[in-house]
Amino acid sequence: MIPNASIDVTLTTSETSEPSKTYKISEHKIQGYIDGSEALQQAIDKMLNTEKYEYPIYSFTYGVELESLIGKDKLYVQMELMRRIKECLLQDGRINNVENFNSIIKGDSILCTFDVISIYGITSMKKEVSA
Repeated sequence: MIPNASIDVTLTTSETSEPSKTYKISEHKIQGYIDGSEALQQAIDKMLNTEKYEYPIYSFTYGVELESLIGKDKLYVQMELMRRIKECLLQDGRINNVENFNSIIKGDSILCTFDVISIYGITSMKKEVSA
């Protein structure tokens, strides 16, 4: 015998942002807690200083792939660096956009400055890589 009952399957969803409270890391030591824009800035630094695919503790979407740029043409590195930084940072849900890129070639390295537009406002950042 087959039951003849119906189940009400109405689902409601709501979007909430995750809290950003985290440990404060300064001078390679954990020193208290931080929240908000300071926590986001620390997360950005950590993402930009973690080589993608290098550490099994992180997912394949975490970090930035920079090692493959070593020894490449500097103009190629400039363009690719912008794309890779933007791709890396947009993985964080608190970041809305990355813009105003400016690259300066200094000998064997490239200094890239950019603005991160997040839910906390605009933060200016920089990243230097060896070409």
